[in-house]
Amino acid sequence: MIRHTVAFTLKYPKDSPEEKAFLDATLTLKNIPGVQHFERLLQTSKKNRFAFGLSMEFSDQKAYEAYNNHPVHTGFIQQYWVPGVEDFLETDYELYA
Repeated sequence: MIRHTVAFTLKYPKDSPEEKAFLDATLTLKNIPGVQHFERLLQTSKKNRFAFGLSMEFSDQKAYEAYNNHPVHTGFIQQYWVPGVEDFLETDYELYA
């Protein structure tokens, strides 16, 4: 299992129409084949600079790679992520035994 997470801050003002459009667009990612346990997250701690997060799981590396190359994902990156994200931190985890 791979848990893919990304914490990010947007270039848009809080509660703006652009912020809402971006966050609404993230929902398209949960419909990509192989995505499991999709979550949109709101930061509540003042200990880091990121306002939002996304988390999802994949059964294996093959499913994760298929997601990364899926046209819905690559389209989201070009249309929303590149122009809208100010800063981010991506982490991908496997269970540690």
